[in-house]
Amino acid sequence: MAERLIEAMDEGLLMDTPFLRHAREKGRAEGRTEGRAEGRTEGRTEGRTEELQKIILDVLSTRLKLTVPQYRRIEGRVEALGDETRLRDLLRTVILAGDVAEFEASLAAGG
Repeated sequence: MAERLIEAMDEGLLMDTPFLRHAREKGRAEGRTEGRAEGRTEGRTEGRTEELQKIILDVLSTRLKLTVPQYRRIEGRVEALGDETRLRDLLRTVILAGDVAEFEASLAAGG
């Protein structure tokens, strides 16, 4: 019912009343609150993903001897991953890998 009243007001068929102004402002405030909450959650998830990617690349470059082309190729593939579980698995792999080839095989295999 309130939606119909607001639509009618927007079409010029109804006067803007304090009640309708209050209803619109309340809806806007709720929308802003929901948007901020969703943004924080998405931001935290994105931040964890980016941090895991960075850690993997840091450990990789510290532990294993890489050429610049190898590093760039792996960097692109790691940065394309967005699944936190997959990234955590890759972190374990890079810590335990004996060489670059072993890490790349794991990266290619998805495990």
